[in-house]
Amino acid sequence: MAEPVEHLEPREPVGPLADDPVGLPLIASERVFEGRIWDIRRDTFELGGQSLVREYVDHPGAVAVLALDEADRVFVIRQYRHPVRSRDWEIPAGLLDVADEDPVVAARRELAEEGDLEASEWAVLSDYFTTPGGSDEAIRIFLARGLTPTSEAFDREAEEAHMETRWVDLDECVDAVLARRVQNPSLAMGVLAANAARARGWQTLGPADAAWPGRSRPREEPAPR
Repeated sequence: MAEPVEHLEPREPVGPLADDPVGLPLIASERVFEGRIWDIRRDTFELGGQSLVREYVDHPGAVAVLALDEADRVFVIRQYRHPVRSRDWEIPAGLLDVADEDPVVAARRELAEEGDLEASEWAVLSDYFTTPGGSDEAIRIFLARGLTPTSEAFDREAEEAHMETRWVDLDECVDAVLARRVQNPSLAMGVLAANAARARGWQTLGPADAAWPGRSRPREEPAPR
């Protein structure tokens, strides 16, 4: 049987299309599974006078980097991802698993560790929730330009030890996304956003330290009860 939903008074649209953060009353919250990287949490909250229970992946969040060189080529990597049994093409990315770490600092680290690259220009390209119906993971994609090699190559291990890297023209990346040949969400979101931003003269970029109200809660922070 379908659950009743909260009915809100109709109102005239105001301003541009935007998500609306809502702080619903939280009755209880408990960690029902503790994983190596992320957990499963069960929340009980009120909506429309009804008590609802939802379980979701409690994720620390992540950053990703769309590194673009002077020839409008994107730095991409391919590595094995076990849940989907695939070696997928991605852009450098990593968890925000250090409490209170500045996202751009994490992005600089990931670009160096996965690409042996550093950048002199950083901007926010896009923010998104990966699976808002089942996870609180939020990812911020940075645009990195002014690229140069790091002084030393990073010593990689596990899946990263077998990574393949490539420079691919941004237009070719867009074609690959639209043809459904690549399916990694940060790659798809990043190249489509970069292509749209380029067409607008890069006027849509945000500063590297732009506010991020949707950022995931750090894992170390206790959940409200």
